[in-house]
Amino acid sequence: MIVELGHFALLLALLVAVLQMVVPFWGAQKGWLSWMAMAAPAAVAQSLLLAFSFCALTYAFVTSDFSVRLVALNSHTLKPMLYKVTGVWGNHEGSMLLWCLILALFGALVAIFGTNLPSRLKARVLAVQASVGVAFLCFLIFTSNPFLRLVSPPMNGQDLNPLLQDPGLAFHPPFLYVGYVGLSMSFSFAVAALIEGRVDAAWGRWVRPWTLLAWLNLTIGIALGSWWAYYELGWGGFWFWDPVENASFMPWLIAAALLHSAIVVEKREALKSWTILLAILAFGFSLIGAFIVRSGVLTSVHAFANDPERGVYLLGITALFMGGALTLYAARAGAMQAKGVFSTVSRESALVLNNVLLAVSSFVVFIGTIWPLVAEMAFDRKVSVGPPFFDAAFTPFMILLAILLPVGSILPWKRAKLDRALKPLWPALLAAFGIAAFVWTLQTGRTMLAPIGALLGSWLVLGAATDLWVRSGRGGLASKLARAWRLPRADWGRAVAHAGFGVTIFGIAALLAWEVEDVRTANIGETYEVGRYEATLVDVREVQGPNYVSTMAWIRIARDGREAATLTPESRFYPVAGMPTTEAAIDNGVFRDLYVVIGDAQADGSWAVRTFVKPFANWIWAGAIIMSIGGLLSLTDRRYRVAAGARKNAAPVPAE
Repeated sequence: MIVELGHFALLLALLVAVLQMVVPFWGAQKGWLSWMAMAAPAAVAQSLLLAFSFCALTYAFVTSDFSVRLVALNSHTLKPMLYKVTGVWGNHEGSMLLWCLILALFGALVAIFGTNLPSRLKARVLAVQASVGVAFLCFLIFTSNPFLRLVSPPMNGQDLNPLLQDPGLAFHPPFLYVGYVGLSMSFSFAVAALIEGRVDAAWGRWVRPWTLLAWLNLTIGIALGSWWAYYELGWGGFWFWDPVENASFMPWLIAAALLHSAIVVEKREALKSWTILLAILAFGFSLIGAFIVRSGVLTSVHAFANDPERGVYLLGITALFMGGALTLYAARAGAMQAKGVFSTVSRESALVLNNVLLAVSSFVVFIGTIWPLVAEMAFDRKVSVGPPFFDAAFTPFMILLAILLPVGSILPWKRAKLDRALKPLWPALLAAFGIAAFVWTLQTGRTMLAPIGALLGSWLVLGAATDLWVRSGRGGLASKLARAWRLPRADWGRAVAHAGFGVTIFGIAALLAWEVEDVRTANIGETYEVGRYEATLVDVREVQGPNYVSTMAWIRIARDGREAATLTPESRFYPVAGMPTTEAAIDNGVFRDLYVVIGDAQADGSWAVRTFVKPFANWIWAGAIIMSIGGLLSLTDRRYRVAAGARKNAAPVPAE
């Protein structure tokens, strides 16, 4: 009964979404306040209906209701409860229901917290958001219904993909989806602005918090996905430039550009057309990512589905919204007249360059991701674009961006004298070169990768600290610290996010430069050296898990005769799914990870063992966490909460 009620709520949500799409939009066109007022309650009602529908599906998974086709295909009675719950979104249909729920929740948040929005703009924003919801609800109901019943239910299910039975995958997709789908809000604001024919400073302030919320969740989601790949897949890496990894990375880059561009709109009422275009492209790349993940046109370990027919529907949705928005942009962008003028040397110019670097780097990733598909369709050639291309083509843009960020943050608006503006940054630059030189002396004779990473990372961190120091004004140390503490949270958020970016850059550079890898076969009791460590294969046994059989090894790691860790890597086999997985054993540390993977038994009785020493590995994800904290600090800035309420009263929207 609960499943049927969930299905009914899903159908009712589609009806409400249609009403939310049509009635407020028509009311905004005609200036009918009562029709426009329907947008907010409809958005809240749609989110509540979808929340109930999602809870009903979760109930079916938790109770192992195998009469529901989706539960039978993705669950099992022996599966731990955590993975029964995560099985709800560990498949195509359930994940699309989560997608629709988050889409509706963002609309409800605008309905609840957007009280300072002009009525006409709010109605149009929620109507556009509802139109996206209608498209995905139709896709869900007619091609991917999660509530289908089986005539003859099995006694037990087929289990969830073993790779997804991991705590990292319990939290990674929801964060990623909030980021992906949250960019629909920026898209809705952009399309509403194009329909209205006006973008001003208030619009820039309204759109920034929604973009920021999506960006920080996307940051967390990407970091969790990278961390999961690091410890779960057993390959020892953190990023492979996989198509699905790229599908999340592209909107992250464009969203970062949008955040910086919206600042210029808010402060100077410039870059209006460019900001609108970025808002359209950010959500467009999210739609492209959904197509890549679910169509099966590109192979990936992260893919949810391999169904070209459903991929066609997603491609149609992408073409409809991207094509419609870009057509509207072509027709109305000329009306977005910029008011602010600025010189070549100014913060506005730095932000323009920042935007160019982020946008071009995103398109480089897009070309590398989509090129194998283009080559096969257009030239009948199978090609592979791997890490060497991305490392060579993408890295220069990130280096330039890292050099630019501290300079751009400290430049004044409108016009600046470069020598005067850069004067406070000289100590940070000298200190960064000193740190790089110190790193070089520690690793004489090795690659320059680590010193360059140390230079860029410390430049970003020290530059962010200098930015806060300069903004705290003049005076003694105590008074400067007090004023720094009272700075707007958006200033702190920017500095913290830039510093986190620097930490991640150094972590990546140090790991790639100093990593030690040892691949061998070892007999039980054998000791071998890995860098400065000695590893001993103590024992290998078969262990029974709740729904798997594991081959578990005990490996003792010592340094200078003292035990550093005892690691227990596993090679698991899930009988129901008939799939093996590799469970790496990791001893995490602040300055290094010890990483061990056990392989297959050899004919001579030895075992394949891969052992890594990974310096500063955790700094990669620590930097991502710091960036997310920076985004959260900016999001709590009170200026976003008041969101230009005075603008609503001072300048009402003219009748059309």
